[in-house]
Amino acid sequence: MSYEYVIYEKKDRIAYVTINRPEVMNAMNAATHVELREIWEDFKQDDDVWVAIFSGAGDRAFSTGNDLKESASRDEKSRAAERPPFAGMTSKFECSKPIIAAVHGYCVAGGFETALACDLIIAADNTQFSLPEVKVGLVAGAGGLHRLAQTAPLKTTMGMVLTGRRMSAEEAFRLGIVNEVVPVEDLLPTAERWANEILACAPIAVRMTKEAVMAGLDVPVGDAIARDVREVKPKIRASEDYLEGPRAFAEKRKPVWTGR
Repeated sequence: MSYEYVIYEKKDRIAYVTINRPEVMNAMNAATHVELREIWEDFKQDDDVWVAIFSGAGDRAFSTGNDLKESASRDEKSRAAERPPFAGMTSKFECSKPIIAAVHGYCVAGGFETALACDLIIAADNTQFSLPEVKVGLVAGAGGLHRLAQTAPLKTTMGMVLTGRRMSAEEAFRLGIVNEVVPVEDLLPTAERWANEILACAPIAVRMTKEAVMAGLDVPVGDAIARDVREVKPKIRASEDYLEGPRAFAEKRKPVWTGR
């Protein structure tokens, strides 16, 4: 599929989604949000792809967030017009398939919020994270405030969001915000390694696991377990992969997952 501001490719059950505006450090204009929304819906519906890697083109940034120059040039009517969620996925979007953010350089403002909305974050060692909206009279309104507070210690979160200060990749790793930090040249191969480790697992089990974790974030553990018994376990037991896993183990071979 061809888009103007995003590169979208599929290979070996992996969807590669790349913001392609390197001349503006992958800042996202309104059209980029529209394209990404369509892409994520396609990824969600395509049974042939099971995991996505989300990255930014060029060597300077994953994304610096909203295209402020475009925002400043819009009139009041266009600013009030409804647009898709930021990056097409930071709100009003549920997807049980894992999405891996592979970030480098500047991962700030809406770019950082976008990465936080993914399931895993692999960071190049030159990555700088921040939510600097308060410095320009704005609020990080694409979920970053809340996702960061759910991931990092509260005082760390408050220190970042009230000052707009930057955080290095290594500090983000120590705080559990990112899963792994690697040299820039190893970023995509490392993201692909994580993707392939996920692909080695039963896809329905992976999706049900993600759904269970996300559904349980805001409820007591007992309620989350009850939901698993009521909704997750019956779906798993009804799948072909539920039979394939034990069979492959008994036969001492790799399982052949079908996603059914």
